Amino acid sequence: MGHLRSFMDGIGLFLQGLRWVARNPRWWLFGLIPALIVSVLYMVGLYFLGTNAGDIAEWATPFASGWGEAARNALRALLGLVIFGAGLVLSVVTFTAVTLIVGDPFYEKLSEKVEETYGEVPSGYELPLWKSIPRSIKDSLITLGYVLLFTIPLFFLGFVPVVGQTVVPVLGALVSGFFLTVELTTLAMERRGMARKSRFALLRRNKAVALGFGVLIFLLFLIPLGAVVAMPAAVAGGAIMVRTRLAPVA
Repeated sequence: MGHLRSFMDGIGLFLQGLRWVARNPRWWLFGLIPALIVSVLYMVGLYFLGTNAGDIAEWATPFASGWGEAARNALRALLGLVIFGAGLVLSVVTFTAVTLIVGDPFYEKLSEKVEETYGEVPSGYELPLWKSIPRSIKDSLITLGYVLLFTIPLFFLGFVPVVGQTVVPVLGALVSGFFLTVELTTLAMERRGMARKSRFALLRRNKAVALGFGVLIFLLFLIPLGAVVAMPAAVAGGAIMVRTRLAPVA
């Protein structure tokens, strides 16, 4: 029951972030800008991948040229679907990290404004932009490595009958949700001088809360344009989570 309650608390923290941006629509619009830019780039990339998946599959299977037409076409159609599916999964798991990097000044300011409503904003650990962006990129790449370590096997397990349609989607949502929380709490934790290893350790100790927060966001991000609309609320919720639950003492 304790874990379930904490999981529900995580969901509640996102809803608090949603309420915050609903009460401050100017900041919601402010937070939409980077998410919208990255979303357009991702949609263009996915469109290109979708329209060329067949050609990529054909290029990758020269050995099938001598096969019968039916077998050759079936193999390349399946591989084309796998290629596009992999691109879609990768876009979901990287969207938050890329958006936070592109929109670092936007989301840093949004996160600070959220914390201001709860009292004094922690200070003394701020880095200049030319240092913070490379560090954010490095941390995001490390996090992406962890994500891929889990999601690549899960992606291929998704083709296993029964298991791929039941267990795998749940595990995928849990893994992606946890690492979304890692990304979305980074700004507020860095404001407290917490390095990457410390941030990971803190979230592992509060895994149920992190999962409740991140899984809901992951599901929202699967909805077309959901990632764009929900991103400011997710950043606000991450700041509230750190402020009130993970590291309440500044």
